Amino acid sequence: MTTHSILILNKAAAMDVSAYNRPAYYTHDIDNGGVFRLDSLLGTTGCEVWNVTLSNGSAADLWMAYSPEVNTASIGTKKFRGLTQDQQDFYISACTVFDAFKPQVGDILTLTADAFSTTRTTETYANSADNSADLVWSATQTGSALSLKIIDVTTIAKPDGTLGDEQSLTAYKMLVIANPIAQ
Repeated sequence: MTTHSILILNKAAAMDVSAYNRPAYYTHDIDNGGVFRLDSLLGTTGCEVWNVTLSNGSAADLWMAYSPEVNTASIGTKKFRGLTQDQQDFYISACTVFDAFKPQVGDILTLTADAFSTTRTTETYANSADNSADLVWSATQTGSALSLKIIDVTTIAKPDGTLGDEQSLTAYKMLVIANPIAQ
C-alpha cells in the first residue's frame, strides 16, 4: 500500500501573511509537502488559480502543497470525504484545486519520510531538485534551491485502527534556510 507524506506547519509566515498562500492546480497527483513553481494563472477567466509546474533549471522560488488532510473516496461518479482517519492515505488527486504556501526563511515545518525522494542516513539538509516535487536529502545546503535543515528528529502519532492505540511515524522537524528568488 502506498503511503503519502504528512506536513505540519509548526511556525510559518504563511499563517499570518495571505500573500504567501495561493490556490493551485496540477495535472498529476501530489502529496502535501510537494514543491513546485507557480508562474502562471490557470486559463479560467475570473478565477485566481495558479498552474503548478515542476522546477526546470531553477529549483528556487518554490511553493509547497498544504491542504487539509480529509480523504476522498470515489465510487463511480460519487465522492465521499472523510472515510479514513489515516493521514498517510491522503494525497491531492490530479486536476484538483488545492492550497499552496510559499516557504519563507525561518519557517519551521515537520515532514514525514514520504516527502523525500531518497532515504535519509546521516544527512542534515533537504533541498529541492529539478523536475521533482520531492525534496532530496543532502550533506550540504544547495545555495540556489529551496533548502531545509533538520532541527529535530521526532514522531507523529498515527491511529492504528484500534480505539486508544496508535503508531508513531518518524518525522523531521525542519527549518527553512533558503528559498531564493529565481532569476
